[in-house]
Amino acid sequence: MTEEKKQPKSVRQYVEDQITGLAKNPECGTTHYNLAVGLIQEGKFDEAEEEMAAAIDASPSLGEAYVALGGLSLRKGDLDSCIRYNKAAINVRPKFATPYGNVGFCHLQRGEAQQAIEALKKAVALNPQFIQAYSTLASAYYMVGHFDESIKYANEALKLDPNFAVAHNNLALAYFEKGEYDTAIAHCDKARKHGFEVEPRFLKQLEPYRRSE
Repeated sequence: MTEEKKQPKSVRQYVEDQITGLAKNPECGTTHYNLAVGLIQEGKFDEAEEEMAAAIDASPSLGEAYVALGGLSLRKGDLDSCIRYNKAAINVRPKFATPYGNVGFCHLQRGEAQQAIEALKKAVALNPQFIQAYSTLASAYYMVGHFDESIKYANEALKLDPNFAVAHNNLALAYFEKGEYDTAIAHCDKARKHGFEVEPRFLKQLEPYRRSE
């Protein structure tokens, strides 16, 4: 007789389990957090936000809850609140790399490249495997015209994942600015191959430098 495989719980069952847990222990910050994660998966973002706030009330040092609130703010396009929540995460967990990466991303979205660079360098120093932070750092250096630094950090991302499309796009942009058009084209093609939608205007700029087959 073969042993039955245990079926994974549905998201709804996971949410119900957290609600049951809170009925027994309403002051458990981790359970509020877990419930909020389940609610996010169900697309119930307002309820999730309430549960994340409850998680922080119960466990003020729960850095992940601040980060999650930042993510919910970013979803609404509220960069200021996203930065504020991630800075709160840093205050309670100074060696947590994720909020530094998120702060850097938000600063870059606001065109504040230098502030982005400061936050992102802390992120990769704390977590040398933080691939998105390396890629965002490459974008930030590109924004300020430091193309060699942009190339350096895009390559750090590719050391972690040679198929990371965003990093290939970073390299295409930086090499184009340096006049290394063949290399720019090669990385642009890799970015597209791995699913990145390259800016159409940039594709048009590359066309005159493509060699006919």
